[in-house]
Amino acid sequence: MTVLALDTSSRAASCAVWKDGAVLAEFYCNAGLTHSQTIMPMTQAMLQSAKITLREIDRFAVSSGPGSFTGLRIGLSAVKAMALALDKPCAGVSALHCLAANVRFFSGVIAPVMDARRGQVYTALFEGGADNLQRLCDDDAISVRELKARLSELPGAKLLAGDGAQLCKSEMEDLDGIETAPPHLLHQRASCIAEIAADMDEAQLVCAGDLVPSYLRLPQAERELQNKL
Repeated sequence: MTVLALDTSSRAASCAVWKDGAVLAEFYCNAGLTHSQTIMPMTQAMLQSAKITLREIDRFAVSSGPGSFTGLRIGLSAVKAMALALDKPCAGVSALHCLAANVRFFSGVIAPVMDARRGQVYTALFEGGADNLQRLCDDDAISVRELKARLSELPGAKLLAGDGAQLCKSEMEDLDGIETAPPHLLHQRASCIAEIAADMDEAQLVCAGDLVPSYLRLPQAERELQNKL
């Protein structure tokens, strides 16, 4: 099984190839460039370095959200184009699931958090400490205060991961057992997306035309229009 995965859901961009149960290659860039500038040149360079062609890819995977609306559209468009041209199946993977999978060895509650602006974070809760993560709730967009309330009801150690981790940690200093992931595991990576996609059943895959983003909330323009109405 060979999987090509892209992640453009946050500030960093990454691409990876997962082959026969291991990472064959991965490129990661957090230099502040736009994803439209980086993701396809990175993918092309990675494939050349790994000496693998697009025709050898069995399935394509991408972070389907939540995250930056523009970033998600760039990643999904790139994967849809490649999969459509080659008639290959696609997998949309939650960016929050990917963040939790990065630190699944942590024994306790894992709270992936992505800064959603406007005083909110995208988050979900998982139970870590085993090979397989146990999801405790669906992906959601909530306030930091509400997340703190949810975590305060759960016993044991708790780990924050994602670009919203420091923001949340500063608001949760009085919460017992709260930690943040180390810097090299703080952000989502395409290799985790590829690993998750490789384990998906065929019934969980979709064709390129059915691959859609998961925004969790309306775009700002639509929210402003609703407020005016």
